[in-house]
Amino acid sequence: MGILWFILIFISLTRHGDAHGPDSCNHEGGLCRVGNCVPGEYLARYCFEPIILCCKNLSPTTVKS
Repeated sequence: MGILWFILIFISLTRHGDAHGPDSCNHEGGLCRVGNCVPGEYLARYCFEPIILCCKNLSPTTVKS
């Protein structure tokens, strides 16, 4: 019975609100984090709402050639 509850909670987290998943977050230059974004990052969206956040850097990184 415990496994059934775990599966139901997981399904509800993936289908709730603006959750796009980790692949979408990583593809757009973000990182999925649990709880809070670290200093220098902002909340862009949710990987799994409301627990796992998709955080992005405040300033875009520059690439030197």
